[in-house]
Amino acid sequence: LLNKTSEADTIRNELRQFKKPGEVNSRMLLQKFLNKQNANRDIFHDLMPYKVKEILLVSTLYDAFSIEKEGRFSEHILGEYHQLNLTSMPRVTGVSNYDEAMEQLSSHHFDLVILMIGNDKVTPMIIASTVKNEYPYIPIYVLLNNDREVSSFKETNPSLSNIDKLFVWNGDSSVFFAMVKHLEDRVNVGNDTQIGMVKVILLVEDSEIYYSRYLPLLYNIVMEQTKRIIDDVSTDELFKVLRLRARPKILLASNYEEALEVVGRQMDNLLCLISDVKFMKDGQVDENAGFTLVKHVKEMVNGLPTVIQSSDVTNSRRAFELKSTFINKNSETLLQDIRSFISHHLGFGNFVYKDASGKKIAEAKSLKEFEQHIETIPVESLVYHGKRNHFSLWLMARGELKIAKMIHPVKVTDFKTPLEFRKYLKHVIKKYRNESNTGKIINFEESALLDETNIVSLGAGPLGGKGRGCAFINTLIYNLNFPEIIPELNIRAPRTCIVGTDEFDIFMERNSLQGIIHEEISYDELRQRFCDADISYHLEKKLRALLKHVNRPLAIRSSSLLEDSTMQPFSGIFDTYLVPNTDPSFNVRFRQLEQCVKLVYASIYSPHSRSYFEAINFKIEEEKMGVVIQEVVGTVHGDYFYPHISGTAQSHNYYPVAHMEPEDGYALAALGLGHYVVNGERSYRFSPVYPALEVNSPQKLYQDSQVNFFALDMQSTEVDFVEEGSEANLLKLPISQAEKDGVMKHLASVYDPENDRIEPGITVAGPRILNFANILKYDYIPLAKTIQLILDVGKEALGSPVEIEYAVDLDKAANGKPSFHLLQIKPMLGTGTGFNIDLEKIDRDRMLIFAEQSMGNGELTDISDIVYVKQEAFDKIKTRDISAELEVLNKKLVQEHRKYILIGPGRWGTADPYIGIPVKWSQISGAGIIIETSMEDFPLDASLGSHFFHNVTSMNVGYFSIQYDSPTSFIKWEMLQEQETIGETSYLRHVRFDKELCVLMDGKKRVSAVMFEKCKPD
Repeated sequence: LLNKTSEADTIRNELRQFKKPGEVNSRMLLQKFLNKQNANRDIFHDLMPYKVKEILLVSTLYDAFSIEKEGRFSEHILGEYHQLNLTSMPRVTGVSNYDEAMEQLSSHHFDLVILMIGNDKVTPMIIASTVKNEYPYIPIYVLLNNDREVSSFKETNPSLSNIDKLFVWNGDSSVFFAMVKHLEDRVNVGNDTQIGMVKVILLVEDSEIYYSRYLPLLYNIVMEQTKRIIDDVSTDELFKVLRLRARPKILLASNYEEALEVVGRQMDNLLCLISDVKFMKDGQVDENAGFTLVKHVKEMVNGLPTVIQSSDVTNSRRAFELKSTFINKNSETLLQDIRSFISHHLGFGNFVYKDASGKKIAEAKSLKEFEQHIETIPVESLVYHGKRNHFSLWLMARGELKIAKMIHPVKVTDFKTPLEFRKYLKHVIKKYRNESNTGKIINFEESALLDETNIVSLGAGPLGGKGRGCAFINTLIYNLNFPEIIPELNIRAPRTCIVGTDEFDIFMERNSLQGIIHEEISYDELRQRFCDADISYHLEKKLRALLKHVNRPLAIRSSSLLEDSTMQPFSGIFDTYLVPNTDPSFNVRFRQLEQCVKLVYASIYSPHSRSYFEAINFKIEEEKMGVVIQEVVGTVHGDYFYPHISGTAQSHNYYPVAHMEPEDGYALAALGLGHYVVNGERSYRFSPVYPALEVNSPQKLYQDSQVNFFALDMQSTEVDFVEEGSEANLLKLPISQAEKDGVMKHLASVYDPENDRIEPGITVAGPRILNFANILKYDYIPLAKTIQLILDVGKEALGSPVEIEYAVDLDKAANGKPSFHLLQIKPMLGTGTGFNIDLEKIDRDRMLIFAEQSMGNGELTDISDIVYVKQEAFDKIKTRDISAELEVLNKKLVQEHRKYILIGPGRWGTADPYIGIPVKWSQISGAGIIIETSMEDFPLDASLGSHFFHNVTSMNVGYFSIQYDSPTSFIKWEMLQEQETIGETSYLRHVRFDKELCVLMDGKKRVSAVMFEKCKPD
């Protein structure tokens, strides 16, 4: 015992390794997850901290109206924001005179004042002077109506010291957007270049007419290109909006000195220089200032793309000599010319790989293609692009800040050989891709189907409970460092796709199915009607693409809104179908997949489901169904497909034995597909904390050992799921078949009846016992430790006890390790501890029933009915008949709104009729307390881990376990037999007490009692 405790403590200590010093119950999972998930996103949050939120527009009504003839001035100003899906639209406040302007300024904060100049060109400048004197920190921009007004305005107002910038309207509403963005860029450029390596486009232009034309063009092109690139990337909409913040900043300089100052400050971040030819230099107009500037800047920033723009086409020759692009200011294709330059020179287009001579050798349209080409392009191409900083430039343009920041400071010359540089690039991109994409739900694209680390969305809408759980599993597995703690195993999740509930709504609406769910038709007919209906074209297209890339069996699982929720888990209520996916005909395989999706939709309206909805008083019309499509975990063994091990585990053990504590949890393991375990059939139970501890005798282990297992039939490829149901292609095979398949080596032991002992392994003849000894006792793989770790992490992550489903593939993967697959995680309910029973104050003579192994918490009243299986009539061969009789009695009591206590031998809800009574929830939905008992010739192994058990506990139905030979727990059978008989069948008796019974359940002590009298207040 001391050794076992020490072993458990060792495991616990290992699990605490990634707890911070001083922390007992937290690994800061949320913070670590957010830090990892948002590392790139947080950079974007820190960009563009300054936003123009409030604009004061000073204009006469007539002037404002003349700009927008329909009078929708604010809409016109903000139109660009709407087109680009930007969320931070400024608010425009309009005033018409000096007094109104000063009143607004004194009562509100404004980020920008825009003065529109109409016929009166004097009053606005008086306002500008006053505003500058009283509010010098507020920028003032003047807006003129057209180009012709520029010279006359300057003549009237020779000193423009009170205004910050002069713009010209000319009927283009995008100038307002450019004015706002120009101000934001000017203020934010220092922050954004420092934090996010944001690039800078420098425009050198002194003409108000031309920069009023150029700035809107540049902003339009840059925003469009950035948005187009971002739309190509699979991410959420909020992140797309955030990534627009990483677009290049556009700065405007009006003379040579101002331009050089910007270049000096932004030398490392300069993306390109666009310069006029003629502007002020050294205090006077210089006819060649642009050429001088370009030449000087190219010497400062090697390889910088530059543009000479001029209305004099003869300047094109000198631009060519300077290796600069020339653009004609008056060209009719000005917009296209600038767009072409930005696409080809600034990283906004596809990445074109070139050789040392500049000849194209490959092209990448996406980051994935970019990564693929990095591995294959010649060394000289790596050097060519690396020296010119093309890699980080292209990544920056796409908003891939984190990876760009890792590449940017690195030079090819920092490495001994170009091959080391290639290795570094591959490492950085892989690290970035793993951090940014791993464990996320991404929108459908065919290439994403091949990556098991992501969940692919096949349809919009909520994921449903099971889908949400699968997504959470991926988050846990691929964002926490499990390999560092358990290096011996691959901890994985099956490749998963999810169809959101919007497709269910579309399916129901387009096929007019809402009406038939209330019609008096059989469930078989309803299922057929669903199968005859059509799924949407988009879903069909995606399912076909899925089948082209996946050649393994598929599990089609329900994922309703309520399924696996924290309130009502609906475990096992809806159907799951296994598609072999082996038929040589693609159309046959698609038809099976499509049919199963439709049947999962129909399972909402099964009698089993409807009774559950009634029991929890929930309207079935409000439920919606998503669908989870997963690869089935397992290996092909001849004609069969199954995993070596499957099972469930819970972090809370309702029925601990020996020195175990409830918090130690427990696990079930079985050979073959998981249907065997969750349906409540025989499986091996162990504690993850004490995996080697046996609490049963060898003989009992042999009696209770698994003798059959489920496998998928891979021979029968033509399966009719409508006719044959959800288990159409499942086979129940003897474990001898698994031994023939060679999978029992590490799972089984041999029972020696003569000496009543168990011999690990199967090297000797004798009856086989599936006790997983080589794994749990001799650590062939650290299964118990893995389960304990995941339960521990899951419990913290969900904030409640959890249950998991898992499967193990002992065949070694490409990295030489076996694989543990986490299939499902969900919260456990029914572990309440708020009700206390003081046994010393309760007279046992007043008890009808007492259980020292029980679940449930609280006080239950209004029960006077008990239905029990007559011990003298019980026949373990007739348990299905007992279920049928019970269904009739249950229906009658439900109609009368009478809760009852149900008592019977063996496991309730098991799929194996020889170890209990195989009822479904719908057959006992009126039970308030369920009691399972043993008989002398019919042992009891308590129901744990099955879907039936999970639903019962979640609904706070009391669940008691009473052994016939227990010295303390009991049922006073003679008292039951003395009560009034309300109804009797071949196997059941229904009695009613003349007074209400009192049920007391202590969730903490796990003891419960049924009293003869009505509950009294304390």
